[in-house]
Amino acid sequence: MGQSNSGFSEAGLRKLHDVLTRHVDSGKIPGLVALVGRGDETHVEAVGTMRHDGGAPMRRDTIFRMASTSKPVTMAAAMVLLDECRLRLDDPVEPWLPELADRRVLRRIDGPLDDTVPARRPITVRDVLTSTFGFGMDMTALGTPIMNAVFEQGLTPDLPVPMPEPDEWMRRLGALPLMYQPGERWQYHIGSDLLGVLVARVTGRSFETFLRERLFDPLGMKDTGFHVPVDKIDRLPALYAPDPKTGEFHVWDDPADGRWSKPPAFAGGGGGLVSTVDDFHAYFRMLLNHGMHGGERILSRPAVELMTTDRLTPEQNAVRNAMAADNVHLSFGQGQHGGWGFGMAVRTQRGDYAPVGQFGWDGGSGASAYADPDNRLTGILLTQVGMSTPDSARLIHDFWTTLYQAIDN
Repeated sequence: MGQSNSGFSEAGLRKLHDVLTRHVDSGKIPGLVALVGRGDETHVEAVGTMRHDGGAPMRRDTIFRMASTSKPVTMAAAMVLLDECRLRLDDPVEPWLPELADRRVLRRIDGPLDDTVPARRPITVRDVLTSTFGFGMDMTALGTPIMNAVFEQGLTPDLPVPMPEPDEWMRRLGALPLMYQPGERWQYHIGSDLLGVLVARVTGRSFETFLRERLFDPLGMKDTGFHVPVDKIDRLPALYAPDPKTGEFHVWDDPADGRWSKPPAFAGGGGGLVSTVDDFHAYFRMLLNHGMHGGERILSRPAVELMTTDRLTPEQNAVRNAMAADNVHLSFGQGQHGGWGFGMAVRTQRGDYAPVGQFGWDGGSGASAYADPDNRLTGILLTQVGMSTPDSARLIHDFWTTLYQAIDN
């Protein structure tokens, strides 16, 4: 078997290309861009077209909606503040987020909003970073008064109403009781959005400005942000949500006048970023290099280790793993890693081809980004098909299965 100078076999990279092309040729994935890297070498595949009915081809610099793959990047802003001692893990958040003082907590998750007890303790920075502050997206509680309020108040991304600007978002969040006691239960997503507000208030700068100054610009992430400028909009494909029954492509977000065509009222750290494979590769390589980028330190080594180590109790992890298992018809196994650090999954069990220690996350827009310290490996796969059907999740699964076979050392 031939070898390449990147630590991947030539035959393995050909197989990776063939598998990715097969998904596009199926007609279920219009196009994709994938990047794999080991050390200083990278290999990129750009396959298919920007639209499901043809049009411009995918390119290496195509810009994608990162959805929940934003979460690992968002977390770096908090780690900068921890490194600088402007935040401490066990400080209460009330000085910066007074809306979250004197919390009330639901007696039961499906109970009325006024049936509450006092919170046993204040919410801490650690609670926010681990998504255990007591409030979040709970797919097991859909239809309950609290989850109905989450959607009605615009506390999630544009479903069914737009998210308001951060101060109003905080007011609405503070008007609702917590779902669980602070530190008790892992809950998805909203903690990452809350983190962006916390960073902005601590620094006195917008969340995006702080990310750009301390992360995006130093790493050369020139195409990463919370919207796509007009001079780059031709590089943003339509985002599709295929019909679960028929597979018909429905436009979820149109480039010209969609959610990412202008600066948002709320820069959502949980799922609001757009980016490219090269920008995300720069970020995950920095994590693999223990916080260094070239000769510049972005994060301390202990900060990176803290982010990428499982932070949850067995009981909290059971809830997180159940979320993935209960949605396996959509996720096709993605997300079942056994652990969670700060803003990302941390693999603590070998349930598939990836080894223990791999870290990263997937996004509902058809995005996947992970790094593997043991193999010095990064992998990023981006497409424009949301997970209303399992097609993009199956593609992600096959990407990782094939990528690990291509390692040659």
